[in-house]
Formats: sequence, structure tokens, C-alpha cells
Amino acid sequence: MTAIDSCSAETDDKVTFGAWLLTQHDRSDWVGDLARAAKADRKFPRAGDPDAVRSHLGSMQAESEMLEALDDAEQIWLRK
Repeated sequence: MTAIDSCSAETDDKVTFGAWLLTQHDRSDWVGDLARAAKADRKFPRAGDPDAVRSHLGSMQAESEMLEALDDAEQIWLRK
């Protein structure tokens, strides 16, 4: 089992994408960077799905690396 699989296996099936992403703040990759930025953002859509988070990042004019991290995070979340 990889570190990514381990992180996704620990999540609850009923957790929204936004809430799950916030739990990933201890990761040492781009997903962790995105999670730490989300934790600091009072307007982050905690109950949002990936599209809501993507829309929010777009409205914040996020850098392309954060959008790529969002794509990676979505793939991990979908595998849980």
C-alpha cells in the first residue's frame, strides 16, 4: 500500500470532498499545500464537491499548480 492509498483508505465514505481535503494538511506534496491553503481560507467550500472547490479556486485566481493539485486530490478522493 502506498502513502497515497493509505491516506485515501482512512477516509469515511460520507465525507464531502472539501471536508476530506482539509484533513490532508499533513501531506508533504501539492495536495498538502492545497489543504493548508484551504484551511487558511475562511470562504473555502468545506461541504463542497470537487467542482465547488474548483470554482472557488478559479474565483481566487489560484495558480495552475493548485488546480493540478486539486485534480490529484480529486483522483485520490474518488478512490477512497
